[in-house]
Amino acid sequence: MLPAEARIRRSRDFSAVLKRGRRAARGGVVVHWAPPAGAATEPETPSDAEARSTARAGFVVSKAVGNAVVRNRVKRRLRHAAAEQLASWPVGSDVVVRATPKSAGRDFAALSRDLAEAVEAARSGKDRRRARHSGGADRRKT
Repeated sequence: MLPAEARIRRSRDFSAVLKRGRRAARGGVVVHWAPPAGAATEPETPSDAEARSTARAGFVVSKAVGNAVVRNRVKRRLRHAAAEQLASWPVGSDVVVRATPKSAGRDFAALSRDLAEAVEAARSGKDRRRARHSGGADRRKT
């Protein structure tokens, strides 16, 4: 299970990650990864200070994914996958995971793999679509 201090819960925290984070999509998930905040900024509350001692994850599963039973199953699977991968994420980083309708039909192993690949792509800043687009632009210039 994902520890409480490793969860993003406030709307403003979700918004901050979506604004400053890099996005990558794989399989049934879209990940927004925000690197650790600068050391110069002071935490506003004690809960913010605790949250910065670990990486945090937040989850968005809309009604487009399915009915309540399906959405909750997807959320549980994503939380469990994030808990397994949390130790490999940099301390202080924030990750928002958005489930797509495709995630409803994926099993745990596939969702876990999608999450790991999407986080890695967002951290490296190399999304396949961007790479394809820039590669095509280079060929046309020659």
